[in-house]
Amino acid sequence: MISILFILCLFMLFGWRWIAKQMVKKMGKIALTDSYQENIMELMPGMRHMGVQNVLENSLRAETGDLLHRPMGSSKKWPHFDPITFIPAQTTPFPVDGEAEVDVKVTIGPKAKKPMEINVPFMISGMAYGVALSEEVRLALAEAAKNVGTAINSGEGGVLPEELDKAGKYILQFSKTKWSKEEDLIKRADMIEIKLGQGALVGMGGKISPKNLTGRAREVMGLKENEDAVIFEHFYENQTLEDLKGLVEKLRNLSGGVPIGVKMGAGGKIEEDIDHVLSMGVDYIAIDGGQAATMGAPPILSDDFGIPTLHAVVRAVNHLEKRKMKDQVSLIVSGGMLTPGHFLKVLALGADAVYLGSVMLFTVSHSQSLSALPFEPPTQVVWNEGKFKNQFKAEDGVKAAEKFLTSCTEEIRIALRGMGKRSLKELSKKDLVSYDQLTAEMIDIPFSFKPIEKSDKPNVRTDNQRSVTFEKFKVKIKE
Repeated sequence: MISILFILCLFMLFGWRWIAKQMVKKMGKIALTDSYQENIMELMPGMRHMGVQNVLENSLRAETGDLLHRPMGSSKKWPHFDPITFIPAQTTPFPVDGEAEVDVKVTIGPKAKKPMEINVPFMISGMAYGVALSEEVRLALAEAAKNVGTAINSGEGGVLPEELDKAGKYILQFSKTKWSKEEDLIKRADMIEIKLGQGALVGMGGKISPKNLTGRAREVMGLKENEDAVIFEHFYENQTLEDLKGLVEKLRNLSGGVPIGVKMGAGGKIEEDIDHVLSMGVDYIAIDGGQAATMGAPPILSDDFGIPTLHAVVRAVNHLEKRKMKDQVSLIVSGGMLTPGHFLKVLALGADAVYLGSVMLFTVSHSQSLSALPFEPPTQVVWNEGKFKNQFKAEDGVKAAEKFLTSCTEEIRIALRGMGKRSLKELSKKDLVSYDQLTAEMIDIPFSFKPIEKSDKPNVRTDNQRSVTFEKFKVKIKE
């Protein structure tokens, strides 16, 4: 037996080139001589024509016959923020010193009795406990948000008591569900968000069976043993805008005056939708663009509904300005923003803050996602029903998410310094250009192929005496 194994090893050691040659010849002959209809290489044009994802999803439809629920939102290529760039300050104005403080604080709901103030211009979006995320992941995100001085949204799942204790600023998402409606909970919220819709699911609800929603989450949500978790399409039977206006007032009174807003998916009639929610008396509007994701949505809702986030923020800002409400009603934007550059461009276009969703899932899990790879997707570490959720370490998640948010804040600060600004409030679309002519035209910013008209009022200081200190040379220049 040993001698046979020894001979096989020698053969493999010295004969592998011959084996490889024979395999290539055999496979090459099949590929180059079989008719196209029975040629394995037909897969190449077939996949190019259909697309790998379409083949996969159609196969899943054929296998189950059920409504397909795709995680992580739309995968199609939407118009995005990449063709837009910032204008650097180099001659006048000049960049701001790298050690200078840059104010990036934001106030949401300035006209509310109790506006919400955060230290950074981004918040953690509503990713629900139980419905999507595990307990440990929610607690990690809540603590990270508190550590950087921002807020976390509850999403439409249950609200953990420990999460309320760990979080700094807490946004209660008031969803079309039976749970998370307690008066004590409403009074503890720093902001309340009535969820009318979202980018990946528009205004639709859904049912989650007991087998797909297990553990403590069922208890927190008040579900019976074999009860489905139902997310409805409406708050009221025969719902009207007057009903929703009454809901806004009720929540405002119960909460003691925190900002009350709505979340909705961005659609082709966004101006009309904004007018309707303004009539409800909201303090802020959260708009979710077409690139937004969720744990699972029918592909037709993610891919074939809504408008791009870029289009949504431009139209929303323009309409709020037209209605003279831009300074009274805050605008929060979400959907497909993955980098500090994306965040800052949305803010330059007129949003007051941004929500971060999918990007936080991959940063909070960070190296812990390796537990699932290579045989399972990395999100199996963060989902409530994920196979590797019990291996998630909350303390590591807190550190990773906090470092990510801190790093993003520093990038935003250095970008503002690079534009000669000391505060986020100084930022506007006047600081943008685009190398795409249509994008430039629709946003009303310069096209980078054309020169920008010079300002009649150059940015020059007029003090009688100006002092500039050069640390290296220890000299002062006086006028």
